Amino acid sequence: MANEIERKFLVKSDAYKNEAHISFRITQAYLSSNPARTVRIRIKGNKGYITIKGKSNESGTSRYEWEKEIPLHEAEELLTLCETGVIDKTRYEVRNGQFNFEVDEFYGENQGLVVAEIELTTENDIFDRPDWLGEEVTGDSRYYNSTLMKNPYKNNVSLT
Repeated sequence: MANEIERKFLVKSDAYKNEAHISFRITQAYLSSNPARTVRIRIKGNKGYITIKGKSNESGTSRYEWEKEIPLHEAEELLTLCETGVIDKTRYEVRNGQFNFEVDEFYGENQGLVVAEIELTTENDIFDRPDWLGEEVTGDSRYYNSTLMKNPYKNNVSLT
């Protein structure tokens, strides 16, 4: 089993764009948004992916993740079977020492939300915090993509 360990933060300025080494558009939706097991279909650039994630641990930092690349046309077909709600965002990747921040700038009903995630090797890893990094929201399910597709940022002013 592959375990994903990550922490999530709000972003307070767009300075990350100048530090990004790559960016690409992502469209994704969910075949299942059940918190015990989400099944996500994603188109990242011109590639398709299917991802299964298990339930998060108590702190929200760790959970099972399995992902496979699939042909783009299959991802496009599977998107038509997904639950209502699509996530549309640009992802910026920013190097941070031995780690990478993935900064997602959302569009559509989640316009205005910018979130950064850092994937770690252990829950106790230490990393530098860039000036543009804001409040930590790890484990706050309101910021999960599977939640944002059902309850978009624009409908939930308490997120700001």
